[in-house]
Amino acid sequence: MLENINSPADLKALSYSELDTLCGEIREFLIDTISQTGGHLASNLGTVELSIALNRVYDASKDRILFDVGHQCYTHKILNGRREEFHTLRQFGGISGFPKPYESEADAFIAGHASDSVSVALGMARARTILKQQYDVCAVIGDGALTGGLAYEGIENVSASMEPIVIILNDNAMSINGNVGGMSSVLRRLRLSEGYYGFKKRYRAIVGIDSAVYRTGHRVKEEIKKRLFAGNMFSALGLNYLGPIDGHNIRELEGAIRLAKAMRSPVLLHVITLKGKGYGFAEAHPDVYHGVGPFDKKTGRIRPTGKCFCDVMGEELCELAEKDLRITAVTAAMSDGTGLFSFSQRFPKRFFDVGIAEEHAVSMAAGMAKQGLIPVFAVYSSFLQRAYDMLLHDVSLQNLHVVFCVDRAGIVGSDGETHNGVFDVSYLSTVPGMTVLCPSSFAEMRRMLRTAIYEIEGPVAVRYPRGGEGDYHADTRKAILCEGNDLTIVSYGTMINAALSAADVLAENGFSGEVIKLDTVCPLQVDVIMESLQKTHRLLVAEDVCRPGCVGEQLLSACASCGVVLKEAKLVNVGNGILPHGSVPLLMEACSLNGAALGRIALALVGRS
Repeated sequence: MLENINSPADLKALSYSELDTLCGEIREFLIDTISQTGGHLASNLGTVELSIALNRVYDASKDRILFDVGHQCYTHKILNGRREEFHTLRQFGGISGFPKPYESEADAFIAGHASDSVSVALGMARARTILKQQYDVCAVIGDGALTGGLAYEGIENVSASMEPIVIILNDNAMSINGNVGGMSSVLRRLRLSEGYYGFKKRYRAIVGIDSAVYRTGHRVKEEIKKRLFAGNMFSALGLNYLGPIDGHNIRELEGAIRLAKAMRSPVLLHVITLKGKGYGFAEAHPDVYHGVGPFDKKTGRIRPTGKCFCDVMGEELCELAEKDLRITAVTAAMSDGTGLFSFSQRFPKRFFDVGIAEEHAVSMAAGMAKQGLIPVFAVYSSFLQRAYDMLLHDVSLQNLHVVFCVDRAGIVGSDGETHNGVFDVSYLSTVPGMTVLCPSSFAEMRRMLRTAIYEIEGPVAVRYPRGGEGDYHADTRKAILCEGNDLTIVSYGTMINAALSAADVLAENGFSGEVIKLDTVCPLQVDVIMESLQKTHRLLVAEDVCRPGCVGEQLLSACASCGVVLKEAKLVNVGNGILPHGSVPLLMEACSLNGAALGRIALALVGRS
């Protein structure tokens, strides 16, 4: 049946029993494909019926359906013309794992970070009103995204606006890990009142939504709702609340969405789904199968990966915390992904998962530091961006000692431009008092974490990539890894492996490169580099970060200030920082950041192509 679905129009001719069959086929299709490509499995298995119902009620080519977070959009993509391309999911040159308007007009907005859908929906609705256009706006937000404060800023404004917007709360009791905080308790208490819901449908059918009778009876209905939904925070915020309803019953789900749409007001429809539905392994362990690499679909066995920097960080932090009661660990819904699971088990009273609330995490950590604790906030680079104001206002101005373990720094790969950690060197360098350390090996990861906690005052960040270490395994404070006279090669972190490879290429061709490894990129110590450049007069800087504010730009400025004249200089980085999705090796090659490409560039700089 799935092979005959080429657009949402094909859905509308199907009976509900046929739609149920289609749901099963889509789940099999998702499992088959993601087992080969990797991707977000559990969340998409839970939203198959919801995506079908949305595409039967709305016209995605003109109506605006916003997914929050966008990783739950796979079925929507399949139904909107990308079934044949789905085998290229998250591959270089293939389709993205997140909504991308450049792929299809059915993808209303880029969505890789949580909690913004309601705000974006209101912006689109206001544009509709001002421009006198006709289309519907629907935001699909997960309960995990409701742990982020931006969602409530949007909800408050939506309720005051009276713009016709449908907010669908996809409640599966999960974020990446289990949901935390007061909102998860609120959602557990909400229950459907069959009498009220049935009364509302019959009432509308009899009197008509636009009739004078309906408008006159509105106050009576509101009073009934208040009595039946006492304590419902969504109603208290001014939204018309419907639900919760079974998110896997297409007939009921479609009817509820049509009703919410017909109300022509701000409506929140509460939908209960099962994350991982239809695949036993994902149902039992939705956290493990949230974002998953390739796996054996029959056994559920995920292809093993080697040890990574976040594992080493977690191990070392546990060792330090065993001896120091001041050390606490903070995460924003990423206890597993950031390597803090063991810490959470061993030191539960000193472990704090704040949900998808990076701003709150930084401010809370500032409060901890002010009162004598040593908070360590482990966070993905691209997610820390959201808390820039708190870095400045709450941490920097008082020079508070908060340690930031900045995971997934640099090119991340398959999740694409919303997740690559290529901006942190630029924005962290602008935070007064900030120190940024960049380990190149696991041994340096352990040393630098200890240094960050005990030897540096004020805010300090330790940034490291998603994966493991390269061939460089040493732990040295020595800046110059190999001496040379023809070219100064500067790098940091695991990029040092490519820099050393470039030096090898020079040596094979009769030249010598001086490789300088930076342990600290902020504040930037330039003395050793300037001394090297006085000898070589040629500079090559390799960084897997964006160009604006990168170390290379800072070094060129330092050369000008110090009066060092360069014969040649080349900054190799990722430009403006907007990279497509694809594997890390392919993206590194595309950016000329692997050893072979840097070797060619190095040879060109010293005069041999």
